[in-house]
Amino acid sequence: MLSENANDKCDLVMNHSPADRCAFVKNTSDCSMEDGFINYLDLAFCLLPPSLTPLTITLCMIWLVVLFLILGITASKFFCPNLSAISSTLHLTHNVAGVTFLALGNGAPDIFSAIAAISHPHTAGLAVGALFGAGIFVITVVAGSVALVKPFVVASRPFLRDVAFYMVAVFWTFVILFRGTMTLGETLGYLSFYVVYVLIVIISAFLYSRQKRARSMSIQNSTHVPDYNSSLESSDEDVPCLTSWTEQEYESEYRPLLPTAESTSQILLSSLNPVDNMKWRRKSWRWKVLKVVKTPLEVLLLLCIPVVDPDKEDKNWRRPLNCFHLITAPLVCLLVFQSGAYGNYMIQGQFPLWLLFLLLGLFLAAIVFCTTTNNCPPKYHLLFALLGFVVSALLISAAASEVVSLLHMLGVVLRLSNTVLGLTLLAWGNSIGDLFSDITIARQGYPRMAISACFGGIIFNMLFGVGLGSLVQMTKTSSDVQIEPEGLLTWILAGSLGLSLALSFVVIPLCQFRLTWVYGIFLIIFYVIFLIIALLTEFGKIHV
Repeated sequence: MLSENANDKCDLVMNHSPADRCAFVKNTSDCSMEDGFINYLDLAFCLLPPSLTPLTITLCMIWLVVLFLILGITASKFFCPNLSAISSTLHLTHNVAGVTFLALGNGAPDIFSAIAAISHPHTAGLAVGALFGAGIFVITVVAGSVALVKPFVVASRPFLRDVAFYMVAVFWTFVILFRGTMTLGETLGYLSFYVVYVLIVIISAFLYSRQKRARSMSIQNSTHVPDYNSSLESSDEDVPCLTSWTEQEYESEYRPLLPTAESTSQILLSSLNPVDNMKWRRKSWRWKVLKVVKTPLEVLLLLCIPVVDPDKEDKNWRRPLNCFHLITAPLVCLLVFQSGAYGNYMIQGQFPLWLLFLLLGLFLAAIVFCTTTNNCPPKYHLLFALLGFVVSALLISAAASEVVSLLHMLGVVLRLSNTVLGLTLLAWGNSIGDLFSDITIARQGYPRMAISACFGGIIFNMLFGVGLGSLVQMTKTSSDVQIEPEGLLTWILAGSLGLSLALSFVVIPLCQFRLTWVYGIFLIIFYVIFLIIALLTEFGKIHV
């Protein structure tokens, strides 16, 4: 006989017979998912028969890959460029933009996934596993791969600063996990700790640049010799420009001698083509296969999200497409906000809210289309960057909520803990882009930039992921956040992350800040050993 106890854990559903699982899911409060468009537990246990469970898992894994693609494309192609446009319009320095806007852009999938997971008690383990798992993946696999591709000398002061701050953040999170609760003061302390980190980055960069200018002036005044050795100093300022004058001159050779005016329909069609013909010809077949898979998603996102590029002469102004964005972007915001909670909302029970958004969008699109030209962006073009930022942020948040809900269902069906799903699937999905991008940057000859991205991003993800996620849960429950560690695996994860940080903090300075291929292999082996121990612990082979 089925016990209908609303306080049961949702993980117990697999202990019941297949015929009773649907009733258990519907009567157990721990199985209810407030966020997300699809109730994956209902899909697995109520809508589809138990005989199709392998097919259900296969389809869900494919859907999970699609969600990760949506997260990656939205963050890299839309969220980050609009953030860059906003930061350049505000005339922020590279250091301020790097630790604020760029950190938010690069870590958007991790941040929103952590917020979605930690804002619900039954998925908080996903957030812990994902943040710690992504942290150890980045500082071992990603950093080790960079060292294998391009051995180099680490910038000493930024490296020690970032590792020290991250060690404090990890230890603080470890204490909170040990206590099992997080207060409002600790939540605000998390966010304030990152503000302190940003201020130290800004102040240290300012002091270093002032010392560098003073040293350069003294050398020039005494010997009149240019300072060729300044690039050997270790600072955040040592970030090369990836676009050189020769590249710009090379691209200018392919510009037409006489300007050609495109029609409105031609501009619209070219704007919706995400494939660059020159890049397509020189890329490998693997890149082409992935591009074919991503192209339908990119076209759909291009129809919904405007992008402003301050580096282009026309700021990426596409008059017909941008006018269409005024119709689609507000509708997308309405439909994805809080998982479509306001999609069917009726004003005074009679007029649908989505129709009001549609009419307002049509009105604004008609005004912009009639008052602008195809060649010259309007003065208010920056507002499209703000609109693109809001739409892409809401899409990333919605996709992250779907990922968390889907992983929770997979954990229930496969009898896996949220922590192991977080440190594997969720951490890998959110970090695989960092791995490839940092390796590419290292191959181009900029390993310092790659290693700085490794440590700077995970500090932001840890502090803001836990801090904002806990703040969201506090606003819903008006009480302290309860974070229950899922047994020995959580302590192995936290201990492995702390050990890897401590080793890097000690070994790299002893090696005179040289990150060699030997240490890169050691970091990758460390991650493999950690993963084996974590999986053995999950399946009960290691226990206390």
